[in-house]
Amino acid sequence: MDKNQALKQYFGHDRFRPGQEALIDGILAGRDVMGIMPTGGGKSLCYQVPALLLEGVALVISPLISLMKDQVMALKALGIPAAYLNSSLSLEQQDTVCRRLTEGAYRILYVAPERLETEAFLSAARRLPLSLVAVDEAHCISQWGQDFRPSYLKIRDFLEGLPRRPAVGAFTATATQAVREDILRLLALQDPVCQVTGFDRPNLYFDVLRPRKKDEALSRLLHERAGKSGIVYCATRAAVDQVCQALRNQGVAATRYHAGLSEQERRQNQEDFQYDRCPVMVATNAFGMGIDKSNVSFVIHYNMPKSLEAYYQEAGRAGRDGIPADCILLYAPKDVTTAQYLLQHSGENDALTPQERAEVARQDARRLDAMVGYCKTTDCLRGYILDYFGQEHDDTCGSCGNCRGMFALEDVTVPAQMILSCVRRISDALGYDLGAGLVIQVLRGSRSQRVRELGLDRLSTYGLMKDVPRERVQTILNFLESKGYLRTHPVHRSVRLTGQAREVLFDGVRVELPVRLTAPAPRKEKEKPGFRPAPEATGLFGALKALRTRLAQKERVPAYIIFTNATLEDMAARRPRTMEEMGEVSGVGQKKLEQYGEVFLRAIADYEKKQG
Repeated sequence: MDKNQALKQYFGHDRFRPGQEALIDGILAGRDVMGIMPTGGGKSLCYQVPALLLEGVALVISPLISLMKDQVMALKALGIPAAYLNSSLSLEQQDTVCRRLTEGAYRILYVAPERLETEAFLSAARRLPLSLVAVDEAHCISQWGQDFRPSYLKIRDFLEGLPRRPAVGAFTATATQAVREDILRLLALQDPVCQVTGFDRPNLYFDVLRPRKKDEALSRLLHERAGKSGIVYCATRAAVDQVCQALRNQGVAATRYHAGLSEQERRQNQEDFQYDRCPVMVATNAFGMGIDKSNVSFVIHYNMPKSLEAYYQEAGRAGRDGIPADCILLYAPKDVTTAQYLLQHSGENDALTPQERAEVARQDARRLDAMVGYCKTTDCLRGYILDYFGQEHDDTCGSCGNCRGMFALEDVTVPAQMILSCVRRISDALGYDLGAGLVIQVLRGSRSQRVRELGLDRLSTYGLMKDVPRERVQTILNFLESKGYLRTHPVHRSVRLTGQAREVLFDGVRVELPVRLTAPAPRKEKEKPGFRPAPEATGLFGALKALRTRLAQKERVPAYIIFTNATLEDMAARRPRTMEEMGEVSGVGQKKLEQYGEVFLRAIADYEKKQG
């Protein structure tokens, strides 16, 4: 069997996606590889195909228990012997896996990085014929990344302790240039084949909303997406509990996930989501990294994440099967304070030196600054993300809230001058800068104790905008920052003028604020290469989806384990009449053809008969 035969027989695909073939060829030739591919881009296939062709067992180092369970369940459904070793298994179950592992029962084994440090596993691994070692979510090895895990630093020691070092593959979806360099260095990859296939996800729609009441906005968004599966991310456990209960009170079938819940409840709630018993998951970022659920059609962030890497990774849970999906962020200025608090109280950096912790703090502040910039920009949201990761792009994408919304330019030069002048006078009076919140209080004539203590009520700019709503002042201030007239300190969050500000204050430069006049236009039938319209759950697609649901319930597996939405879409378009034709449907491998081919062929024939 060669790589193309393995791709077709097990995974049901006729061709590889961009970047996959070069990485697979590299591993098969015994070379190290690094793949930077977007979520849903097929990273796992890059080590699963070689695992089927090489002698021995492939070791996959993965950070999350949920990912291991999902991947192993999917592999077994394809007829690929796989297992995982983690703390969710009893000691007896772990012993069984280890025994069967030494007997050659598995082609792929998933383990957490912490297990590499245990003497029992080290001893077993040194006796195994390892075909390859794949490091998933490899960005976790970099202290400059958003998910740094000190345990990943031990992977290199593990590799050096093996009697024979196999080919090593590092894979991730979100990595800046600095993080990529860290991955190469810290894993000591040897002459690796590197593939960076790009970060764009054409099927994802991005938008940032700034609602006065987030709960009402979230309720409306979920009502518009009734019957679809999605994730609502919150910044804190308390927010998860509050949002989940509020949605349940409204009749939404929602469940929750965060580290404060018992392991039993987390497992049960994840299964309820995976099996679509509760199609809406409300969670902190403890949920979802690498989750394999393919029919997530929306991700809504109730709070702003701490970095663009984290946001893009979490938003990337949506649309893994290539079907159009929505990624919507509900932004409020207080989200910045919450993010700062979470960064300052993270325990992940305890293993670092004081100097390293200080540098990580600076990096965190810069990433937070970029995240805030995304929430405030009026330019193309997709372009903002791609700029951050260093990828070239068109000026507009046609598939984000900013590109679709209709805008008018409003002259806000006078209020802009008021804001800039106030920032300058505060700095002159105090000798230091203050945060945007206090600047707005001064402009609106606040009588707060802090304003009076500092003597800011005696400034000439005090009360200049007393009749202007706070949200309006905040919007103009945000716009001035996005255009480079103001700068927020990445750590202290104080606001100061840039040299460019004198253009507005003294040189007569006008400031024009883009104001969204309408809601974003509806999604067009065809927008970008790679875009596919979402199939309606009616007609043949609906009939096939209903059959899949019945089979999933009978077999007690998530629906996507039977077939993904993308496979059902292709099946509905092709309308196969024979087993041979069914085998040509994308995503129908040999095992699934044997298991489900006949029953789906009968469903197609019955549907066409009813249609006359």
